[in-house]
This record gives sequence, structure tokens and C-alpha cells, in this order.
Amino acid sequence: MLQDPNSFYSSFYQQLNTEKQALSQKRNRIAVARVLTIGLTAFLLYQIRSESLLMLVLVFSVALAVFLFLVKFSLQLTDRINLLSEMIRLTDEENRIAQHQFFHRFQGDELAPSKHPYAGDLDLFGKASLFQFLHRTTSEAGHQKLAQWLLEPASTATILARQEATKNLASLPAWSLQFEAYGHQQPIPNATRNQVLNWSATPSGYFPKAAWKLLRFAWPTLAIGLLVLHLLDQLPSASFYGLILLLMAIAFYISKSIVPIYRKLDAVLPSLTSLSNSLHWVETAKFESDHLKTLQSTILHFSGTISPAVRTHSASRAIKSLHQILDRFDYRHNPLVYIPLNTFLLWDIQQVWALEKWKRDHQSALNAWFQSIAELEALNSLGRFAFNHPNYSFPEVSEIPGHWTATGLGHPLIPAGKCVTNDFSTSGRPAIALITGSNMAGKSTFLRSIGVNQVLAMSGAPVFAGHLTTSNMRIMSSMRIADNLEENTSTFYAELSKLKAIIDAVNAGEPVFLLLDEILRGTNSQDRQTGSKALIRQLVKQNATALLATHDLALTELEKEYPNALSNYHFDVSVEKEELFFDYKLKTGICTSMNASILMKKIGIEIT
Repeated sequence: MLQDPNSFYSSFYQQLNTEKQALSQKRNRIAVARVLTIGLTAFLLYQIRSESLLMLVLVFSVALAVFLFLVKFSLQLTDRINLLSEMIRLTDEENRIAQHQFFHRFQGDELAPSKHPYAGDLDLFGKASLFQFLHRTTSEAGHQKLAQWLLEPASTATILARQEATKNLASLPAWSLQFEAYGHQQPIPNATRNQVLNWSATPSGYFPKAAWKLLRFAWPTLAIGLLVLHLLDQLPSASFYGLILLLMAIAFYISKSIVPIYRKLDAVLPSLTSLSNSLHWVETAKFESDHLKTLQSTILHFSGTISPAVRTHSASRAIKSLHQILDRFDYRHNPLVYIPLNTFLLWDIQQVWALEKWKRDHQSALNAWFQSIAELEALNSLGRFAFNHPNYSFPEVSEIPGHWTATGLGHPLIPAGKCVTNDFSTSGRPAIALITGSNMAGKSTFLRSIGVNQVLAMSGAPVFAGHLTTSNMRIMSSMRIADNLEENTSTFYAELSKLKAIIDAVNAGEPVFLLLDEILRGTNSQDRQTGSKALIRQLVKQNATALLATHDLALTELEKEYPNALSNYHFDVSVEKEELFFDYKLKTGICTSMNASILMKKIGIEIT
């Protein structure tokens, strides 16, 4: 049974708010407990001030342990509250998107190629675009992964694998929202990912070199030994402090070479927290899709290079351990802690040794973790899209060349209450559909509906159709043409460039689905008609599959010349007292009603 997304978001929103309020109250109680702990400790210490030093130390130690426990617990509650706040925001946003309020979201303009066979014509990127409506990715790599899926058809096997993964994620809406929330807490830019990957690829300067390994153990032994001898009055103060100052100077000289390593990684700490949380959330999921299980296995288990313990480490634990090492580097910000640690334990060397050991154990798996999270973000976008549109269908992929059959086809970016659906079918090659119709009757929207749904189908997503069966075909279109002042390119030349790419693909026998809207509009009517007829004949000759929208009724006569390859369809308009009424329904045959003269009259052009 299909789950109603509106009901889910409404109840989930209330559930999240209830949990957040309860945790906030608990955190407030813990804050009070911390204050009471401080007060009670001060009172007890005052009351037993005449007792032994051991008793005072014992009471203080117990109180400190309790206080630190409360602080840690409070921080955990804060983390959960912050996550819930993000999930509440995302749940509220899903309700806004359902009401077609999504223009505030990331548009992905920079992901759009400057030249592409269909991205511009089908509004894949930018404001009010498919990407803006579809994406639930958070990392830069996730954005790019989803964009790549929209820009290039996948293989049939990959499409089917993504479909199963999408269905699985659509059945886990709460898991999906929390996964996205982790990503939003600290989005991972490519700069951060590349910084970590570049660091992991650089040769180790300390590990596992024998001299540094010896120094790691010899230094603390020597320094602590000197301290013990001094405390036992076996080493005079002057000698002790002189030696300690010498060790301090040497330790800080060594640390100078380590600072660049620390600075290189210090900036990635927030992103590591986000990555670790996302990885852990994937590790704990109960997936059914084989593709999701494969991605999960990449994250949950990996081939280490040292020991069985490393080989069974999960990715989230590995990233968390890296975070802990970098946290220990941060002790340098507190001189009262850092100076004695570095002097007596050679702290920076201990940490850089741990850091480079971590690098050796995990560098081969790092890129796979980043890639897996990016792919899961893209799949999560498709899963949320499927959940939000339970009446959409997953297309079947046909092996018949040029096959495309849809019932109840609509455009996913048009609100459901305003969208008129159509049926359309074409099969075999050559197959050319000529679509005529008056202005604003729906020709261009219909072509874009077919194009956008084909893009969704080839990415593994559900489509706005009751049913769709399609061949694995790449869209190529010529619909929205603009000149380019930088390249000194006219509109007509720009269109010819697009048509050349289309002709080359057709001549090469590529499996392409052509969508052409009012071709050769940049030249005179005679040349336009001559060129359009020649292009259609060439498409028929090269066994192409195409839809052409046109106002030129003379082109429809080609159906007599190619009765088995060319079919005529139209959108019409009804006129009552010079008012236009559109039903936006596709019909067979040639359009006989045009509306240009009525529209011109309405703006004041006197037509006799």
C-alpha cells in the first residue's frame, strides 16, 4: 500500500518536535545538575577542609568525574537536538516543495555544461529546474553525481539497479531525512575531500621509520625518568630544570616541521564529523536492494593493509579515529596542557605517528568512502522523489530500438492540479512524429514532458506517467536557441551547430531520441521549409526516432511520402467570441485551427 507523503510529513514533524522539546527539557535539568554539582562540591570541600589531603583529593576527583559526565551527556543531547532541528527544517521544506515552493533551493547553475545535447532545452539546471526540484544531495560530490546521472543515460543494468535502490529508499523516509540532515550539518565541499585525499597520497615522513619509532619511546622514558629522579632527590633542581629546558627546546624545534601537516588537516575537522555521522547511519541501515547493500559493504568493511583488526574496522570508526587524532593536535591551543605534554611525551611526534599510521591503514579506502556517500546522496534524491510521488511509475526498459510508449504522461515540474496528461507511443525506426498546433496549445510543453521523463527514466528515477516503456536512448534536442555574443555566434548559426551534432549522431547510428521545436526559425520561410523537408527526409533515411513541433502545415504532407515512418499529431484550440480555450490534449492528424490572428488582434494589430 502506498504511503501518503503528506500524512507522513505531518506526523513526523510533530514527532520530531515532541522529541526535541523533551530533550531540551532534559538538557536544562542537566544544566541545573551541573550547577548543583559545583555548589555541593564547594560545600563539601569547605566542610572537610581540615581532613587529610587524600580525602580532599578523593572528593574533588569524584565531583570532577560527575561534572565531566554531565558535560559530556549535555553535549550529546545538544548534538541530537541540533540534528532534530535540521530534520524538522527538512520536513517542513518537503511540505513547501509539495506546494511547488522550491525556487529558494540550490539551483545547480554551475553544474550545467556550456554546451549539451538537451540540458538547456529541458531546464535541467537553474531556477525552476529539474535539478532544483529533485536534488536532496548535500556534498559537492553528491551534487555532481546527480547532475552526471541527468546529463548522460546509464546502461540498462545500472538503470535497473538504481530503480531497486530508489524503491528501497522510498520505503525508508525517516532514514532518508536523517541521512540528508547529517549532510546538511556540515556539507562536504570538493576542496575538503581533495585535501584529505591529497594528504593521504603524500609519502609519510615519520611512519614507519625506525629512528622516529625509537624516539617515540625513548623520549618519554628519558623525560619521565628525569622527573622521577628529581622527585626522589636524586637529581638536583638546577640540573633537572636545565635538562628539561633543553628537552623543551628540542621538542618544539621538532614540532616546527609538524605544524604544516596539522594546518593542512585542521580545517577539515567539521566535515569529518559530518562524514563520520553519515557513514555510521549507512552502516546501521537495513537495506534490501543489492546495489545499496554493495555500497553499504564498501563502507562497513574494507581491506586494510596491516591486521585483521583493521580489516574489520567500519568506515565511520576509522573517520572518527582520524578526528580524535586531529583533536589531540588541538591541545597546542592550550599552553598549560600542551607545553608539558610536548616536553615530556613529545606529543606532536606521537600524534603525527598515529596520523601517518592511520594514513597507511586507510588511504586505499578513502576515495571509495567519499564516492559511496556521493552516490547514496544521489540515490536518496531519487528515493525521496519516488516517495513524494507515489503515483509515478518506474519505467520498463525495452530492447526494441526506438520504442517509447507512455500513458498518463505529464511534466513533473507542473503542479499536479494544473498538469494535463497525454498518451503517446512510437516504436521501431525510422519513426518521425510531426506535431502541429496553434500558439500556446502545448506543443513545446509536450516535447519537454517527453524529454524530462526520458532523462528521469535513463537516470533510474520514476517518471510522471501511469506507465512508460522506453528504449535506452539519449535525448538530443533543438528547442531553445540563443545567440552567443562572446563567440560572435548568431541564433541561426547556433541552431545549425545543434542540428549538425544531431545529424552526426543519427548518421553514426547512435540510439538517440530527437526533440525538435520549430527548426530553422532563423531564416526566411522558403529556405526554412526547404531545409526542414530535407532534414526530415534525411532522418527517415537514417532510421531516426524524432518528434518535431511545427507551425508549417506543408511539412505534414510528407506523411504521404513516408506513410510507414511519419505520423501527424496536433494540439488544437477552440474559439468562442474571440476567446481561446485550450485542452492541451494530443490528438492524431493535422491541426486545422490556428490562433495567431486572434492574438494579434488582442494586442491592437488591425487585421482585415
